[in-house]
Amino acid sequence: MKKTIIDLFESSVRQYPDNPFLWEKTTDAFEPTTYKEVQQQVYTASAGLMALGVKKGDNMALLSEGRNAWIIGELAMFYAGATNVPLSIKLEEANDLLFRLVHADVKYILVSGNQLKKIRAIMDKLPLVEKVIVIDELPEHKEKETTWSEVLRMGKEYLASHSLEDFLAVGQSLQNGDYATITYTSGTTADPKGVILTHRNYTANVEQALSCVDIDHTWRTLVILPLDHCFAHVVGFYIFMSKGASVATVQVGRTGLETLKNIPANIKEFKPYLILSVPALAKNFKKNIEQGIRAQGKHVTRLFNFALKTAYTYNGDGGEDKGRGARFLLKPLVSLFNRVLFAKVRENFGGQLKFFIGGGALLDKDLQKFYYAIGLPMYQGYGLSEATPVISTNGPERHTFGSSGVLVRPLDLKICDADGKELPAGEKGEIVIRGENVMAGYWKNPAATAETVRDGWLYTGDMGYIGHDGLLYVLGRFKSLLIGSDGEKYSPEGIEEALVEHSSCIDQLILYNNQSPYTVALVVPNKDRLKKHLAHQHLDLSSDKGREEAIRIIQSQIDRFRKGGDLSTLFPDRWLPAAFAILPEPFTEQNGMVNSTMKIVRGKVEKAYASRIDHLYTPEGKNPVNEENKKALGKGLS
Repeated sequence: MKKTIIDLFESSVRQYPDNPFLWEKTTDAFEPTTYKEVQQQVYTASAGLMALGVKKGDNMALLSEGRNAWIIGELAMFYAGATNVPLSIKLEEANDLLFRLVHADVKYILVSGNQLKKIRAIMDKLPLVEKVIVIDELPEHKEKETTWSEVLRMGKEYLASHSLEDFLAVGQSLQNGDYATITYTSGTTADPKGVILTHRNYTANVEQALSCVDIDHTWRTLVILPLDHCFAHVVGFYIFMSKGASVATVQVGRTGLETLKNIPANIKEFKPYLILSVPALAKNFKKNIEQGIRAQGKHVTRLFNFALKTAYTYNGDGGEDKGRGARFLLKPLVSLFNRVLFAKVRENFGGQLKFFIGGGALLDKDLQKFYYAIGLPMYQGYGLSEATPVISTNGPERHTFGSSGVLVRPLDLKICDADGKELPAGEKGEIVIRGENVMAGYWKNPAATAETVRDGWLYTGDMGYIGHDGLLYVLGRFKSLLIGSDGEKYSPEGIEEALVEHSSCIDQLILYNNQSPYTVALVVPNKDRLKKHLAHQHLDLSSDKGREEAIRIIQSQIDRFRKGGDLSTLFPDRWLPAAFAILPEPFTEQNGMVNSTMKIVRGKVEKAYASRIDHLYTPEGKNPVNEENKKALGKGLS
């Protein structure tokens, strides 16, 4: 049966014409636009694109902060038969943008005023681009640039001189297999790959995701993730669109930082029922909550921590484990804390929030327990762009901390070993899936497509297992495995997260063992915390003695995981770092060591610090108090 995104949208407009669809704050309050009004705006914009020369099969790029024009712009492209190439506003480097725009054969670019300078800087290298459409009104425009308002004016003229049937013919001619978007992966290895998602990929994934999360036309969400994210796309607005529900975007500031600062205020104002999150945001929210509690003095802090501990004990692993056995005796106390303490915390999230859904990367168990305790469950989901993206999720009906939840339906999943042989439940291997949400392939990259999709099965490159409880457990990247000299394999993500979480002087860390005699680590130190520790001993990082002591502090924090340490039972000793290199700078998006979903790009880090890794396998490098580490600690000191 034909079911494109256009079919999905038209069906919602018919069912919910007067429901508010989009909410946007451009002045002092969020203003709604109904489904019917959005449809009119989409028609006008799309007719304007056709008048501009956009043809069926053309590729258009979209580079903007989340706002009404983003969503209306994408839908308008579809009605004109075009494919959207959504671009991350976090792409700072001209060559990152240039690669995507050239590689995707982009002919038209829809861009916000804030992002226009990035396009202007590379326009001379984009001969294929015919027009740049600027969403915001600016004092002057360069050659090939036009305004969104001009496109809308052209659209009105076009609709006045063509019948509605004529105009709709292009959009209605789209089939399930026609391309909707080309989304570039953040590239954890080589050049980013353009994931081609079809109209049916999207509508199928909407249906699949709704098998796990039940919403209706009264629901509303505030999309705080960038809209170019596949996750924000499907769960943030297509699921809501399919149900006649409401979608708001964060108020756009003059700078990226200002937009970020608007998030907490917008959540309070808009009072969403559901928010999508990623681990980096979840950690931030938690930090803000804890700071707010500490600001109320020692008595409140002690009470809050006691309330958390009580809730942790009562909740166990969540879901069916909650209040089991003798723990049910804690229920009256948990209810009391919920009313007098946690309800106040929830008011910062608008007071209507039912739950978060977490995606993007593994959300550690401690974070899940924290949010669950305060009555704002953060249900961990799992997916990837190549799967449009949702594969599984925890939800109100069924959840267990540490799992990635139940599979969406319908979907086939198997766990395979390195030779592609299927493994039984409980055994770890590569997660392989098959369903209508599997991408059409990588744009202009048949070799990578053939390697990733075989006989309709998508090889995710992620490692996990199906538990005996029927839930999926994702353990990290299959490709980033630590491999001992004897061939034994272990996924590093859990250890890395725990080391950072429990070590106040370590900000970032990756482990390395590629059939080597022992595991080593690359460590980004928290110099501010180190300075505080050293100050107690009247030392600082500018002296040799201070740097040696700083190295010993880092060593002692790692040693907590070793035999005799208070965290020694967490991980096998052989996968803990026997040596570590302290790095002179953090992993950031700017230096290419972190991608747009805030994941560390392991391959790039290993390449950049190859000589430091080699050094760790020498007698001098194995001793942590070495010259290289001292030099790295001294870098950047004024």
